[in-house]
Amino acid sequence: DVFEQPQHVGHKKIEFHISTDIPSVLQINSEREEKNDLYATTEEINNTGFGRIFPAPTSNDKMETEEEYDEIPSEFISRRELEQNRLSREEMEKLSVFKNYEPGDPNCRIYVKNLAKQVQEKDLKFIFGRYVDFQSEVERNMFDIRLMKEGRMKGQAFVGLPNEKAAAKALKEANGYVLFEKPMVV
Repeated sequence: DVFEQPQHVGHKKIEFHISTDIPSVLQINSEREEKNDLYATTEEINNTGFGRIFPAPTSNDKMETEEEYDEIPSEFISRRELEQNRLSREEMEKLSVFKNYEPGDPNCRIYVKNLAKQVQEKDLKFIFGRYVDFQSEVERNMFDIRLMKEGRMKGQAFVGLPNEKAAAKALKEANGYVLFEKPMVV
């Protein structure tokens, strides 16, 4: 029972706040990296200890991550998260659900199958909501999710998006995304 019941654990962020100055060993390592020197002396290797601790990221790194998050509100999935949790093309080719896969003709309504039992409309809104501009009332009204929970259509959904361009982008990015340990076929 313990191993068969999937438990979704969210991402945990671990931070270390080091208030003291950077130790001399770490300064040597960072200077060596700046010089692109690939070889270290045996004395430097012996003094480094087990593992390395690097200083906090510079403001440039923080700005890059902020730009990505500014792109889409946090209530929807990020592009990075979509890419990380998606099967590769090789993995898709090995699975039977992708065996006869064809994207179909461009349309503003996309069809999603191979959904897990516990998938709800809010999960699909979290994924496909990123392709809708919720500031626009027209686009907000056109965004529609029909999740089939009973009968022969169980595990399938129809998602209406505002235009064909958004639907094509959603199809390309979300196809193969693993949701509740099952890859979606879009």
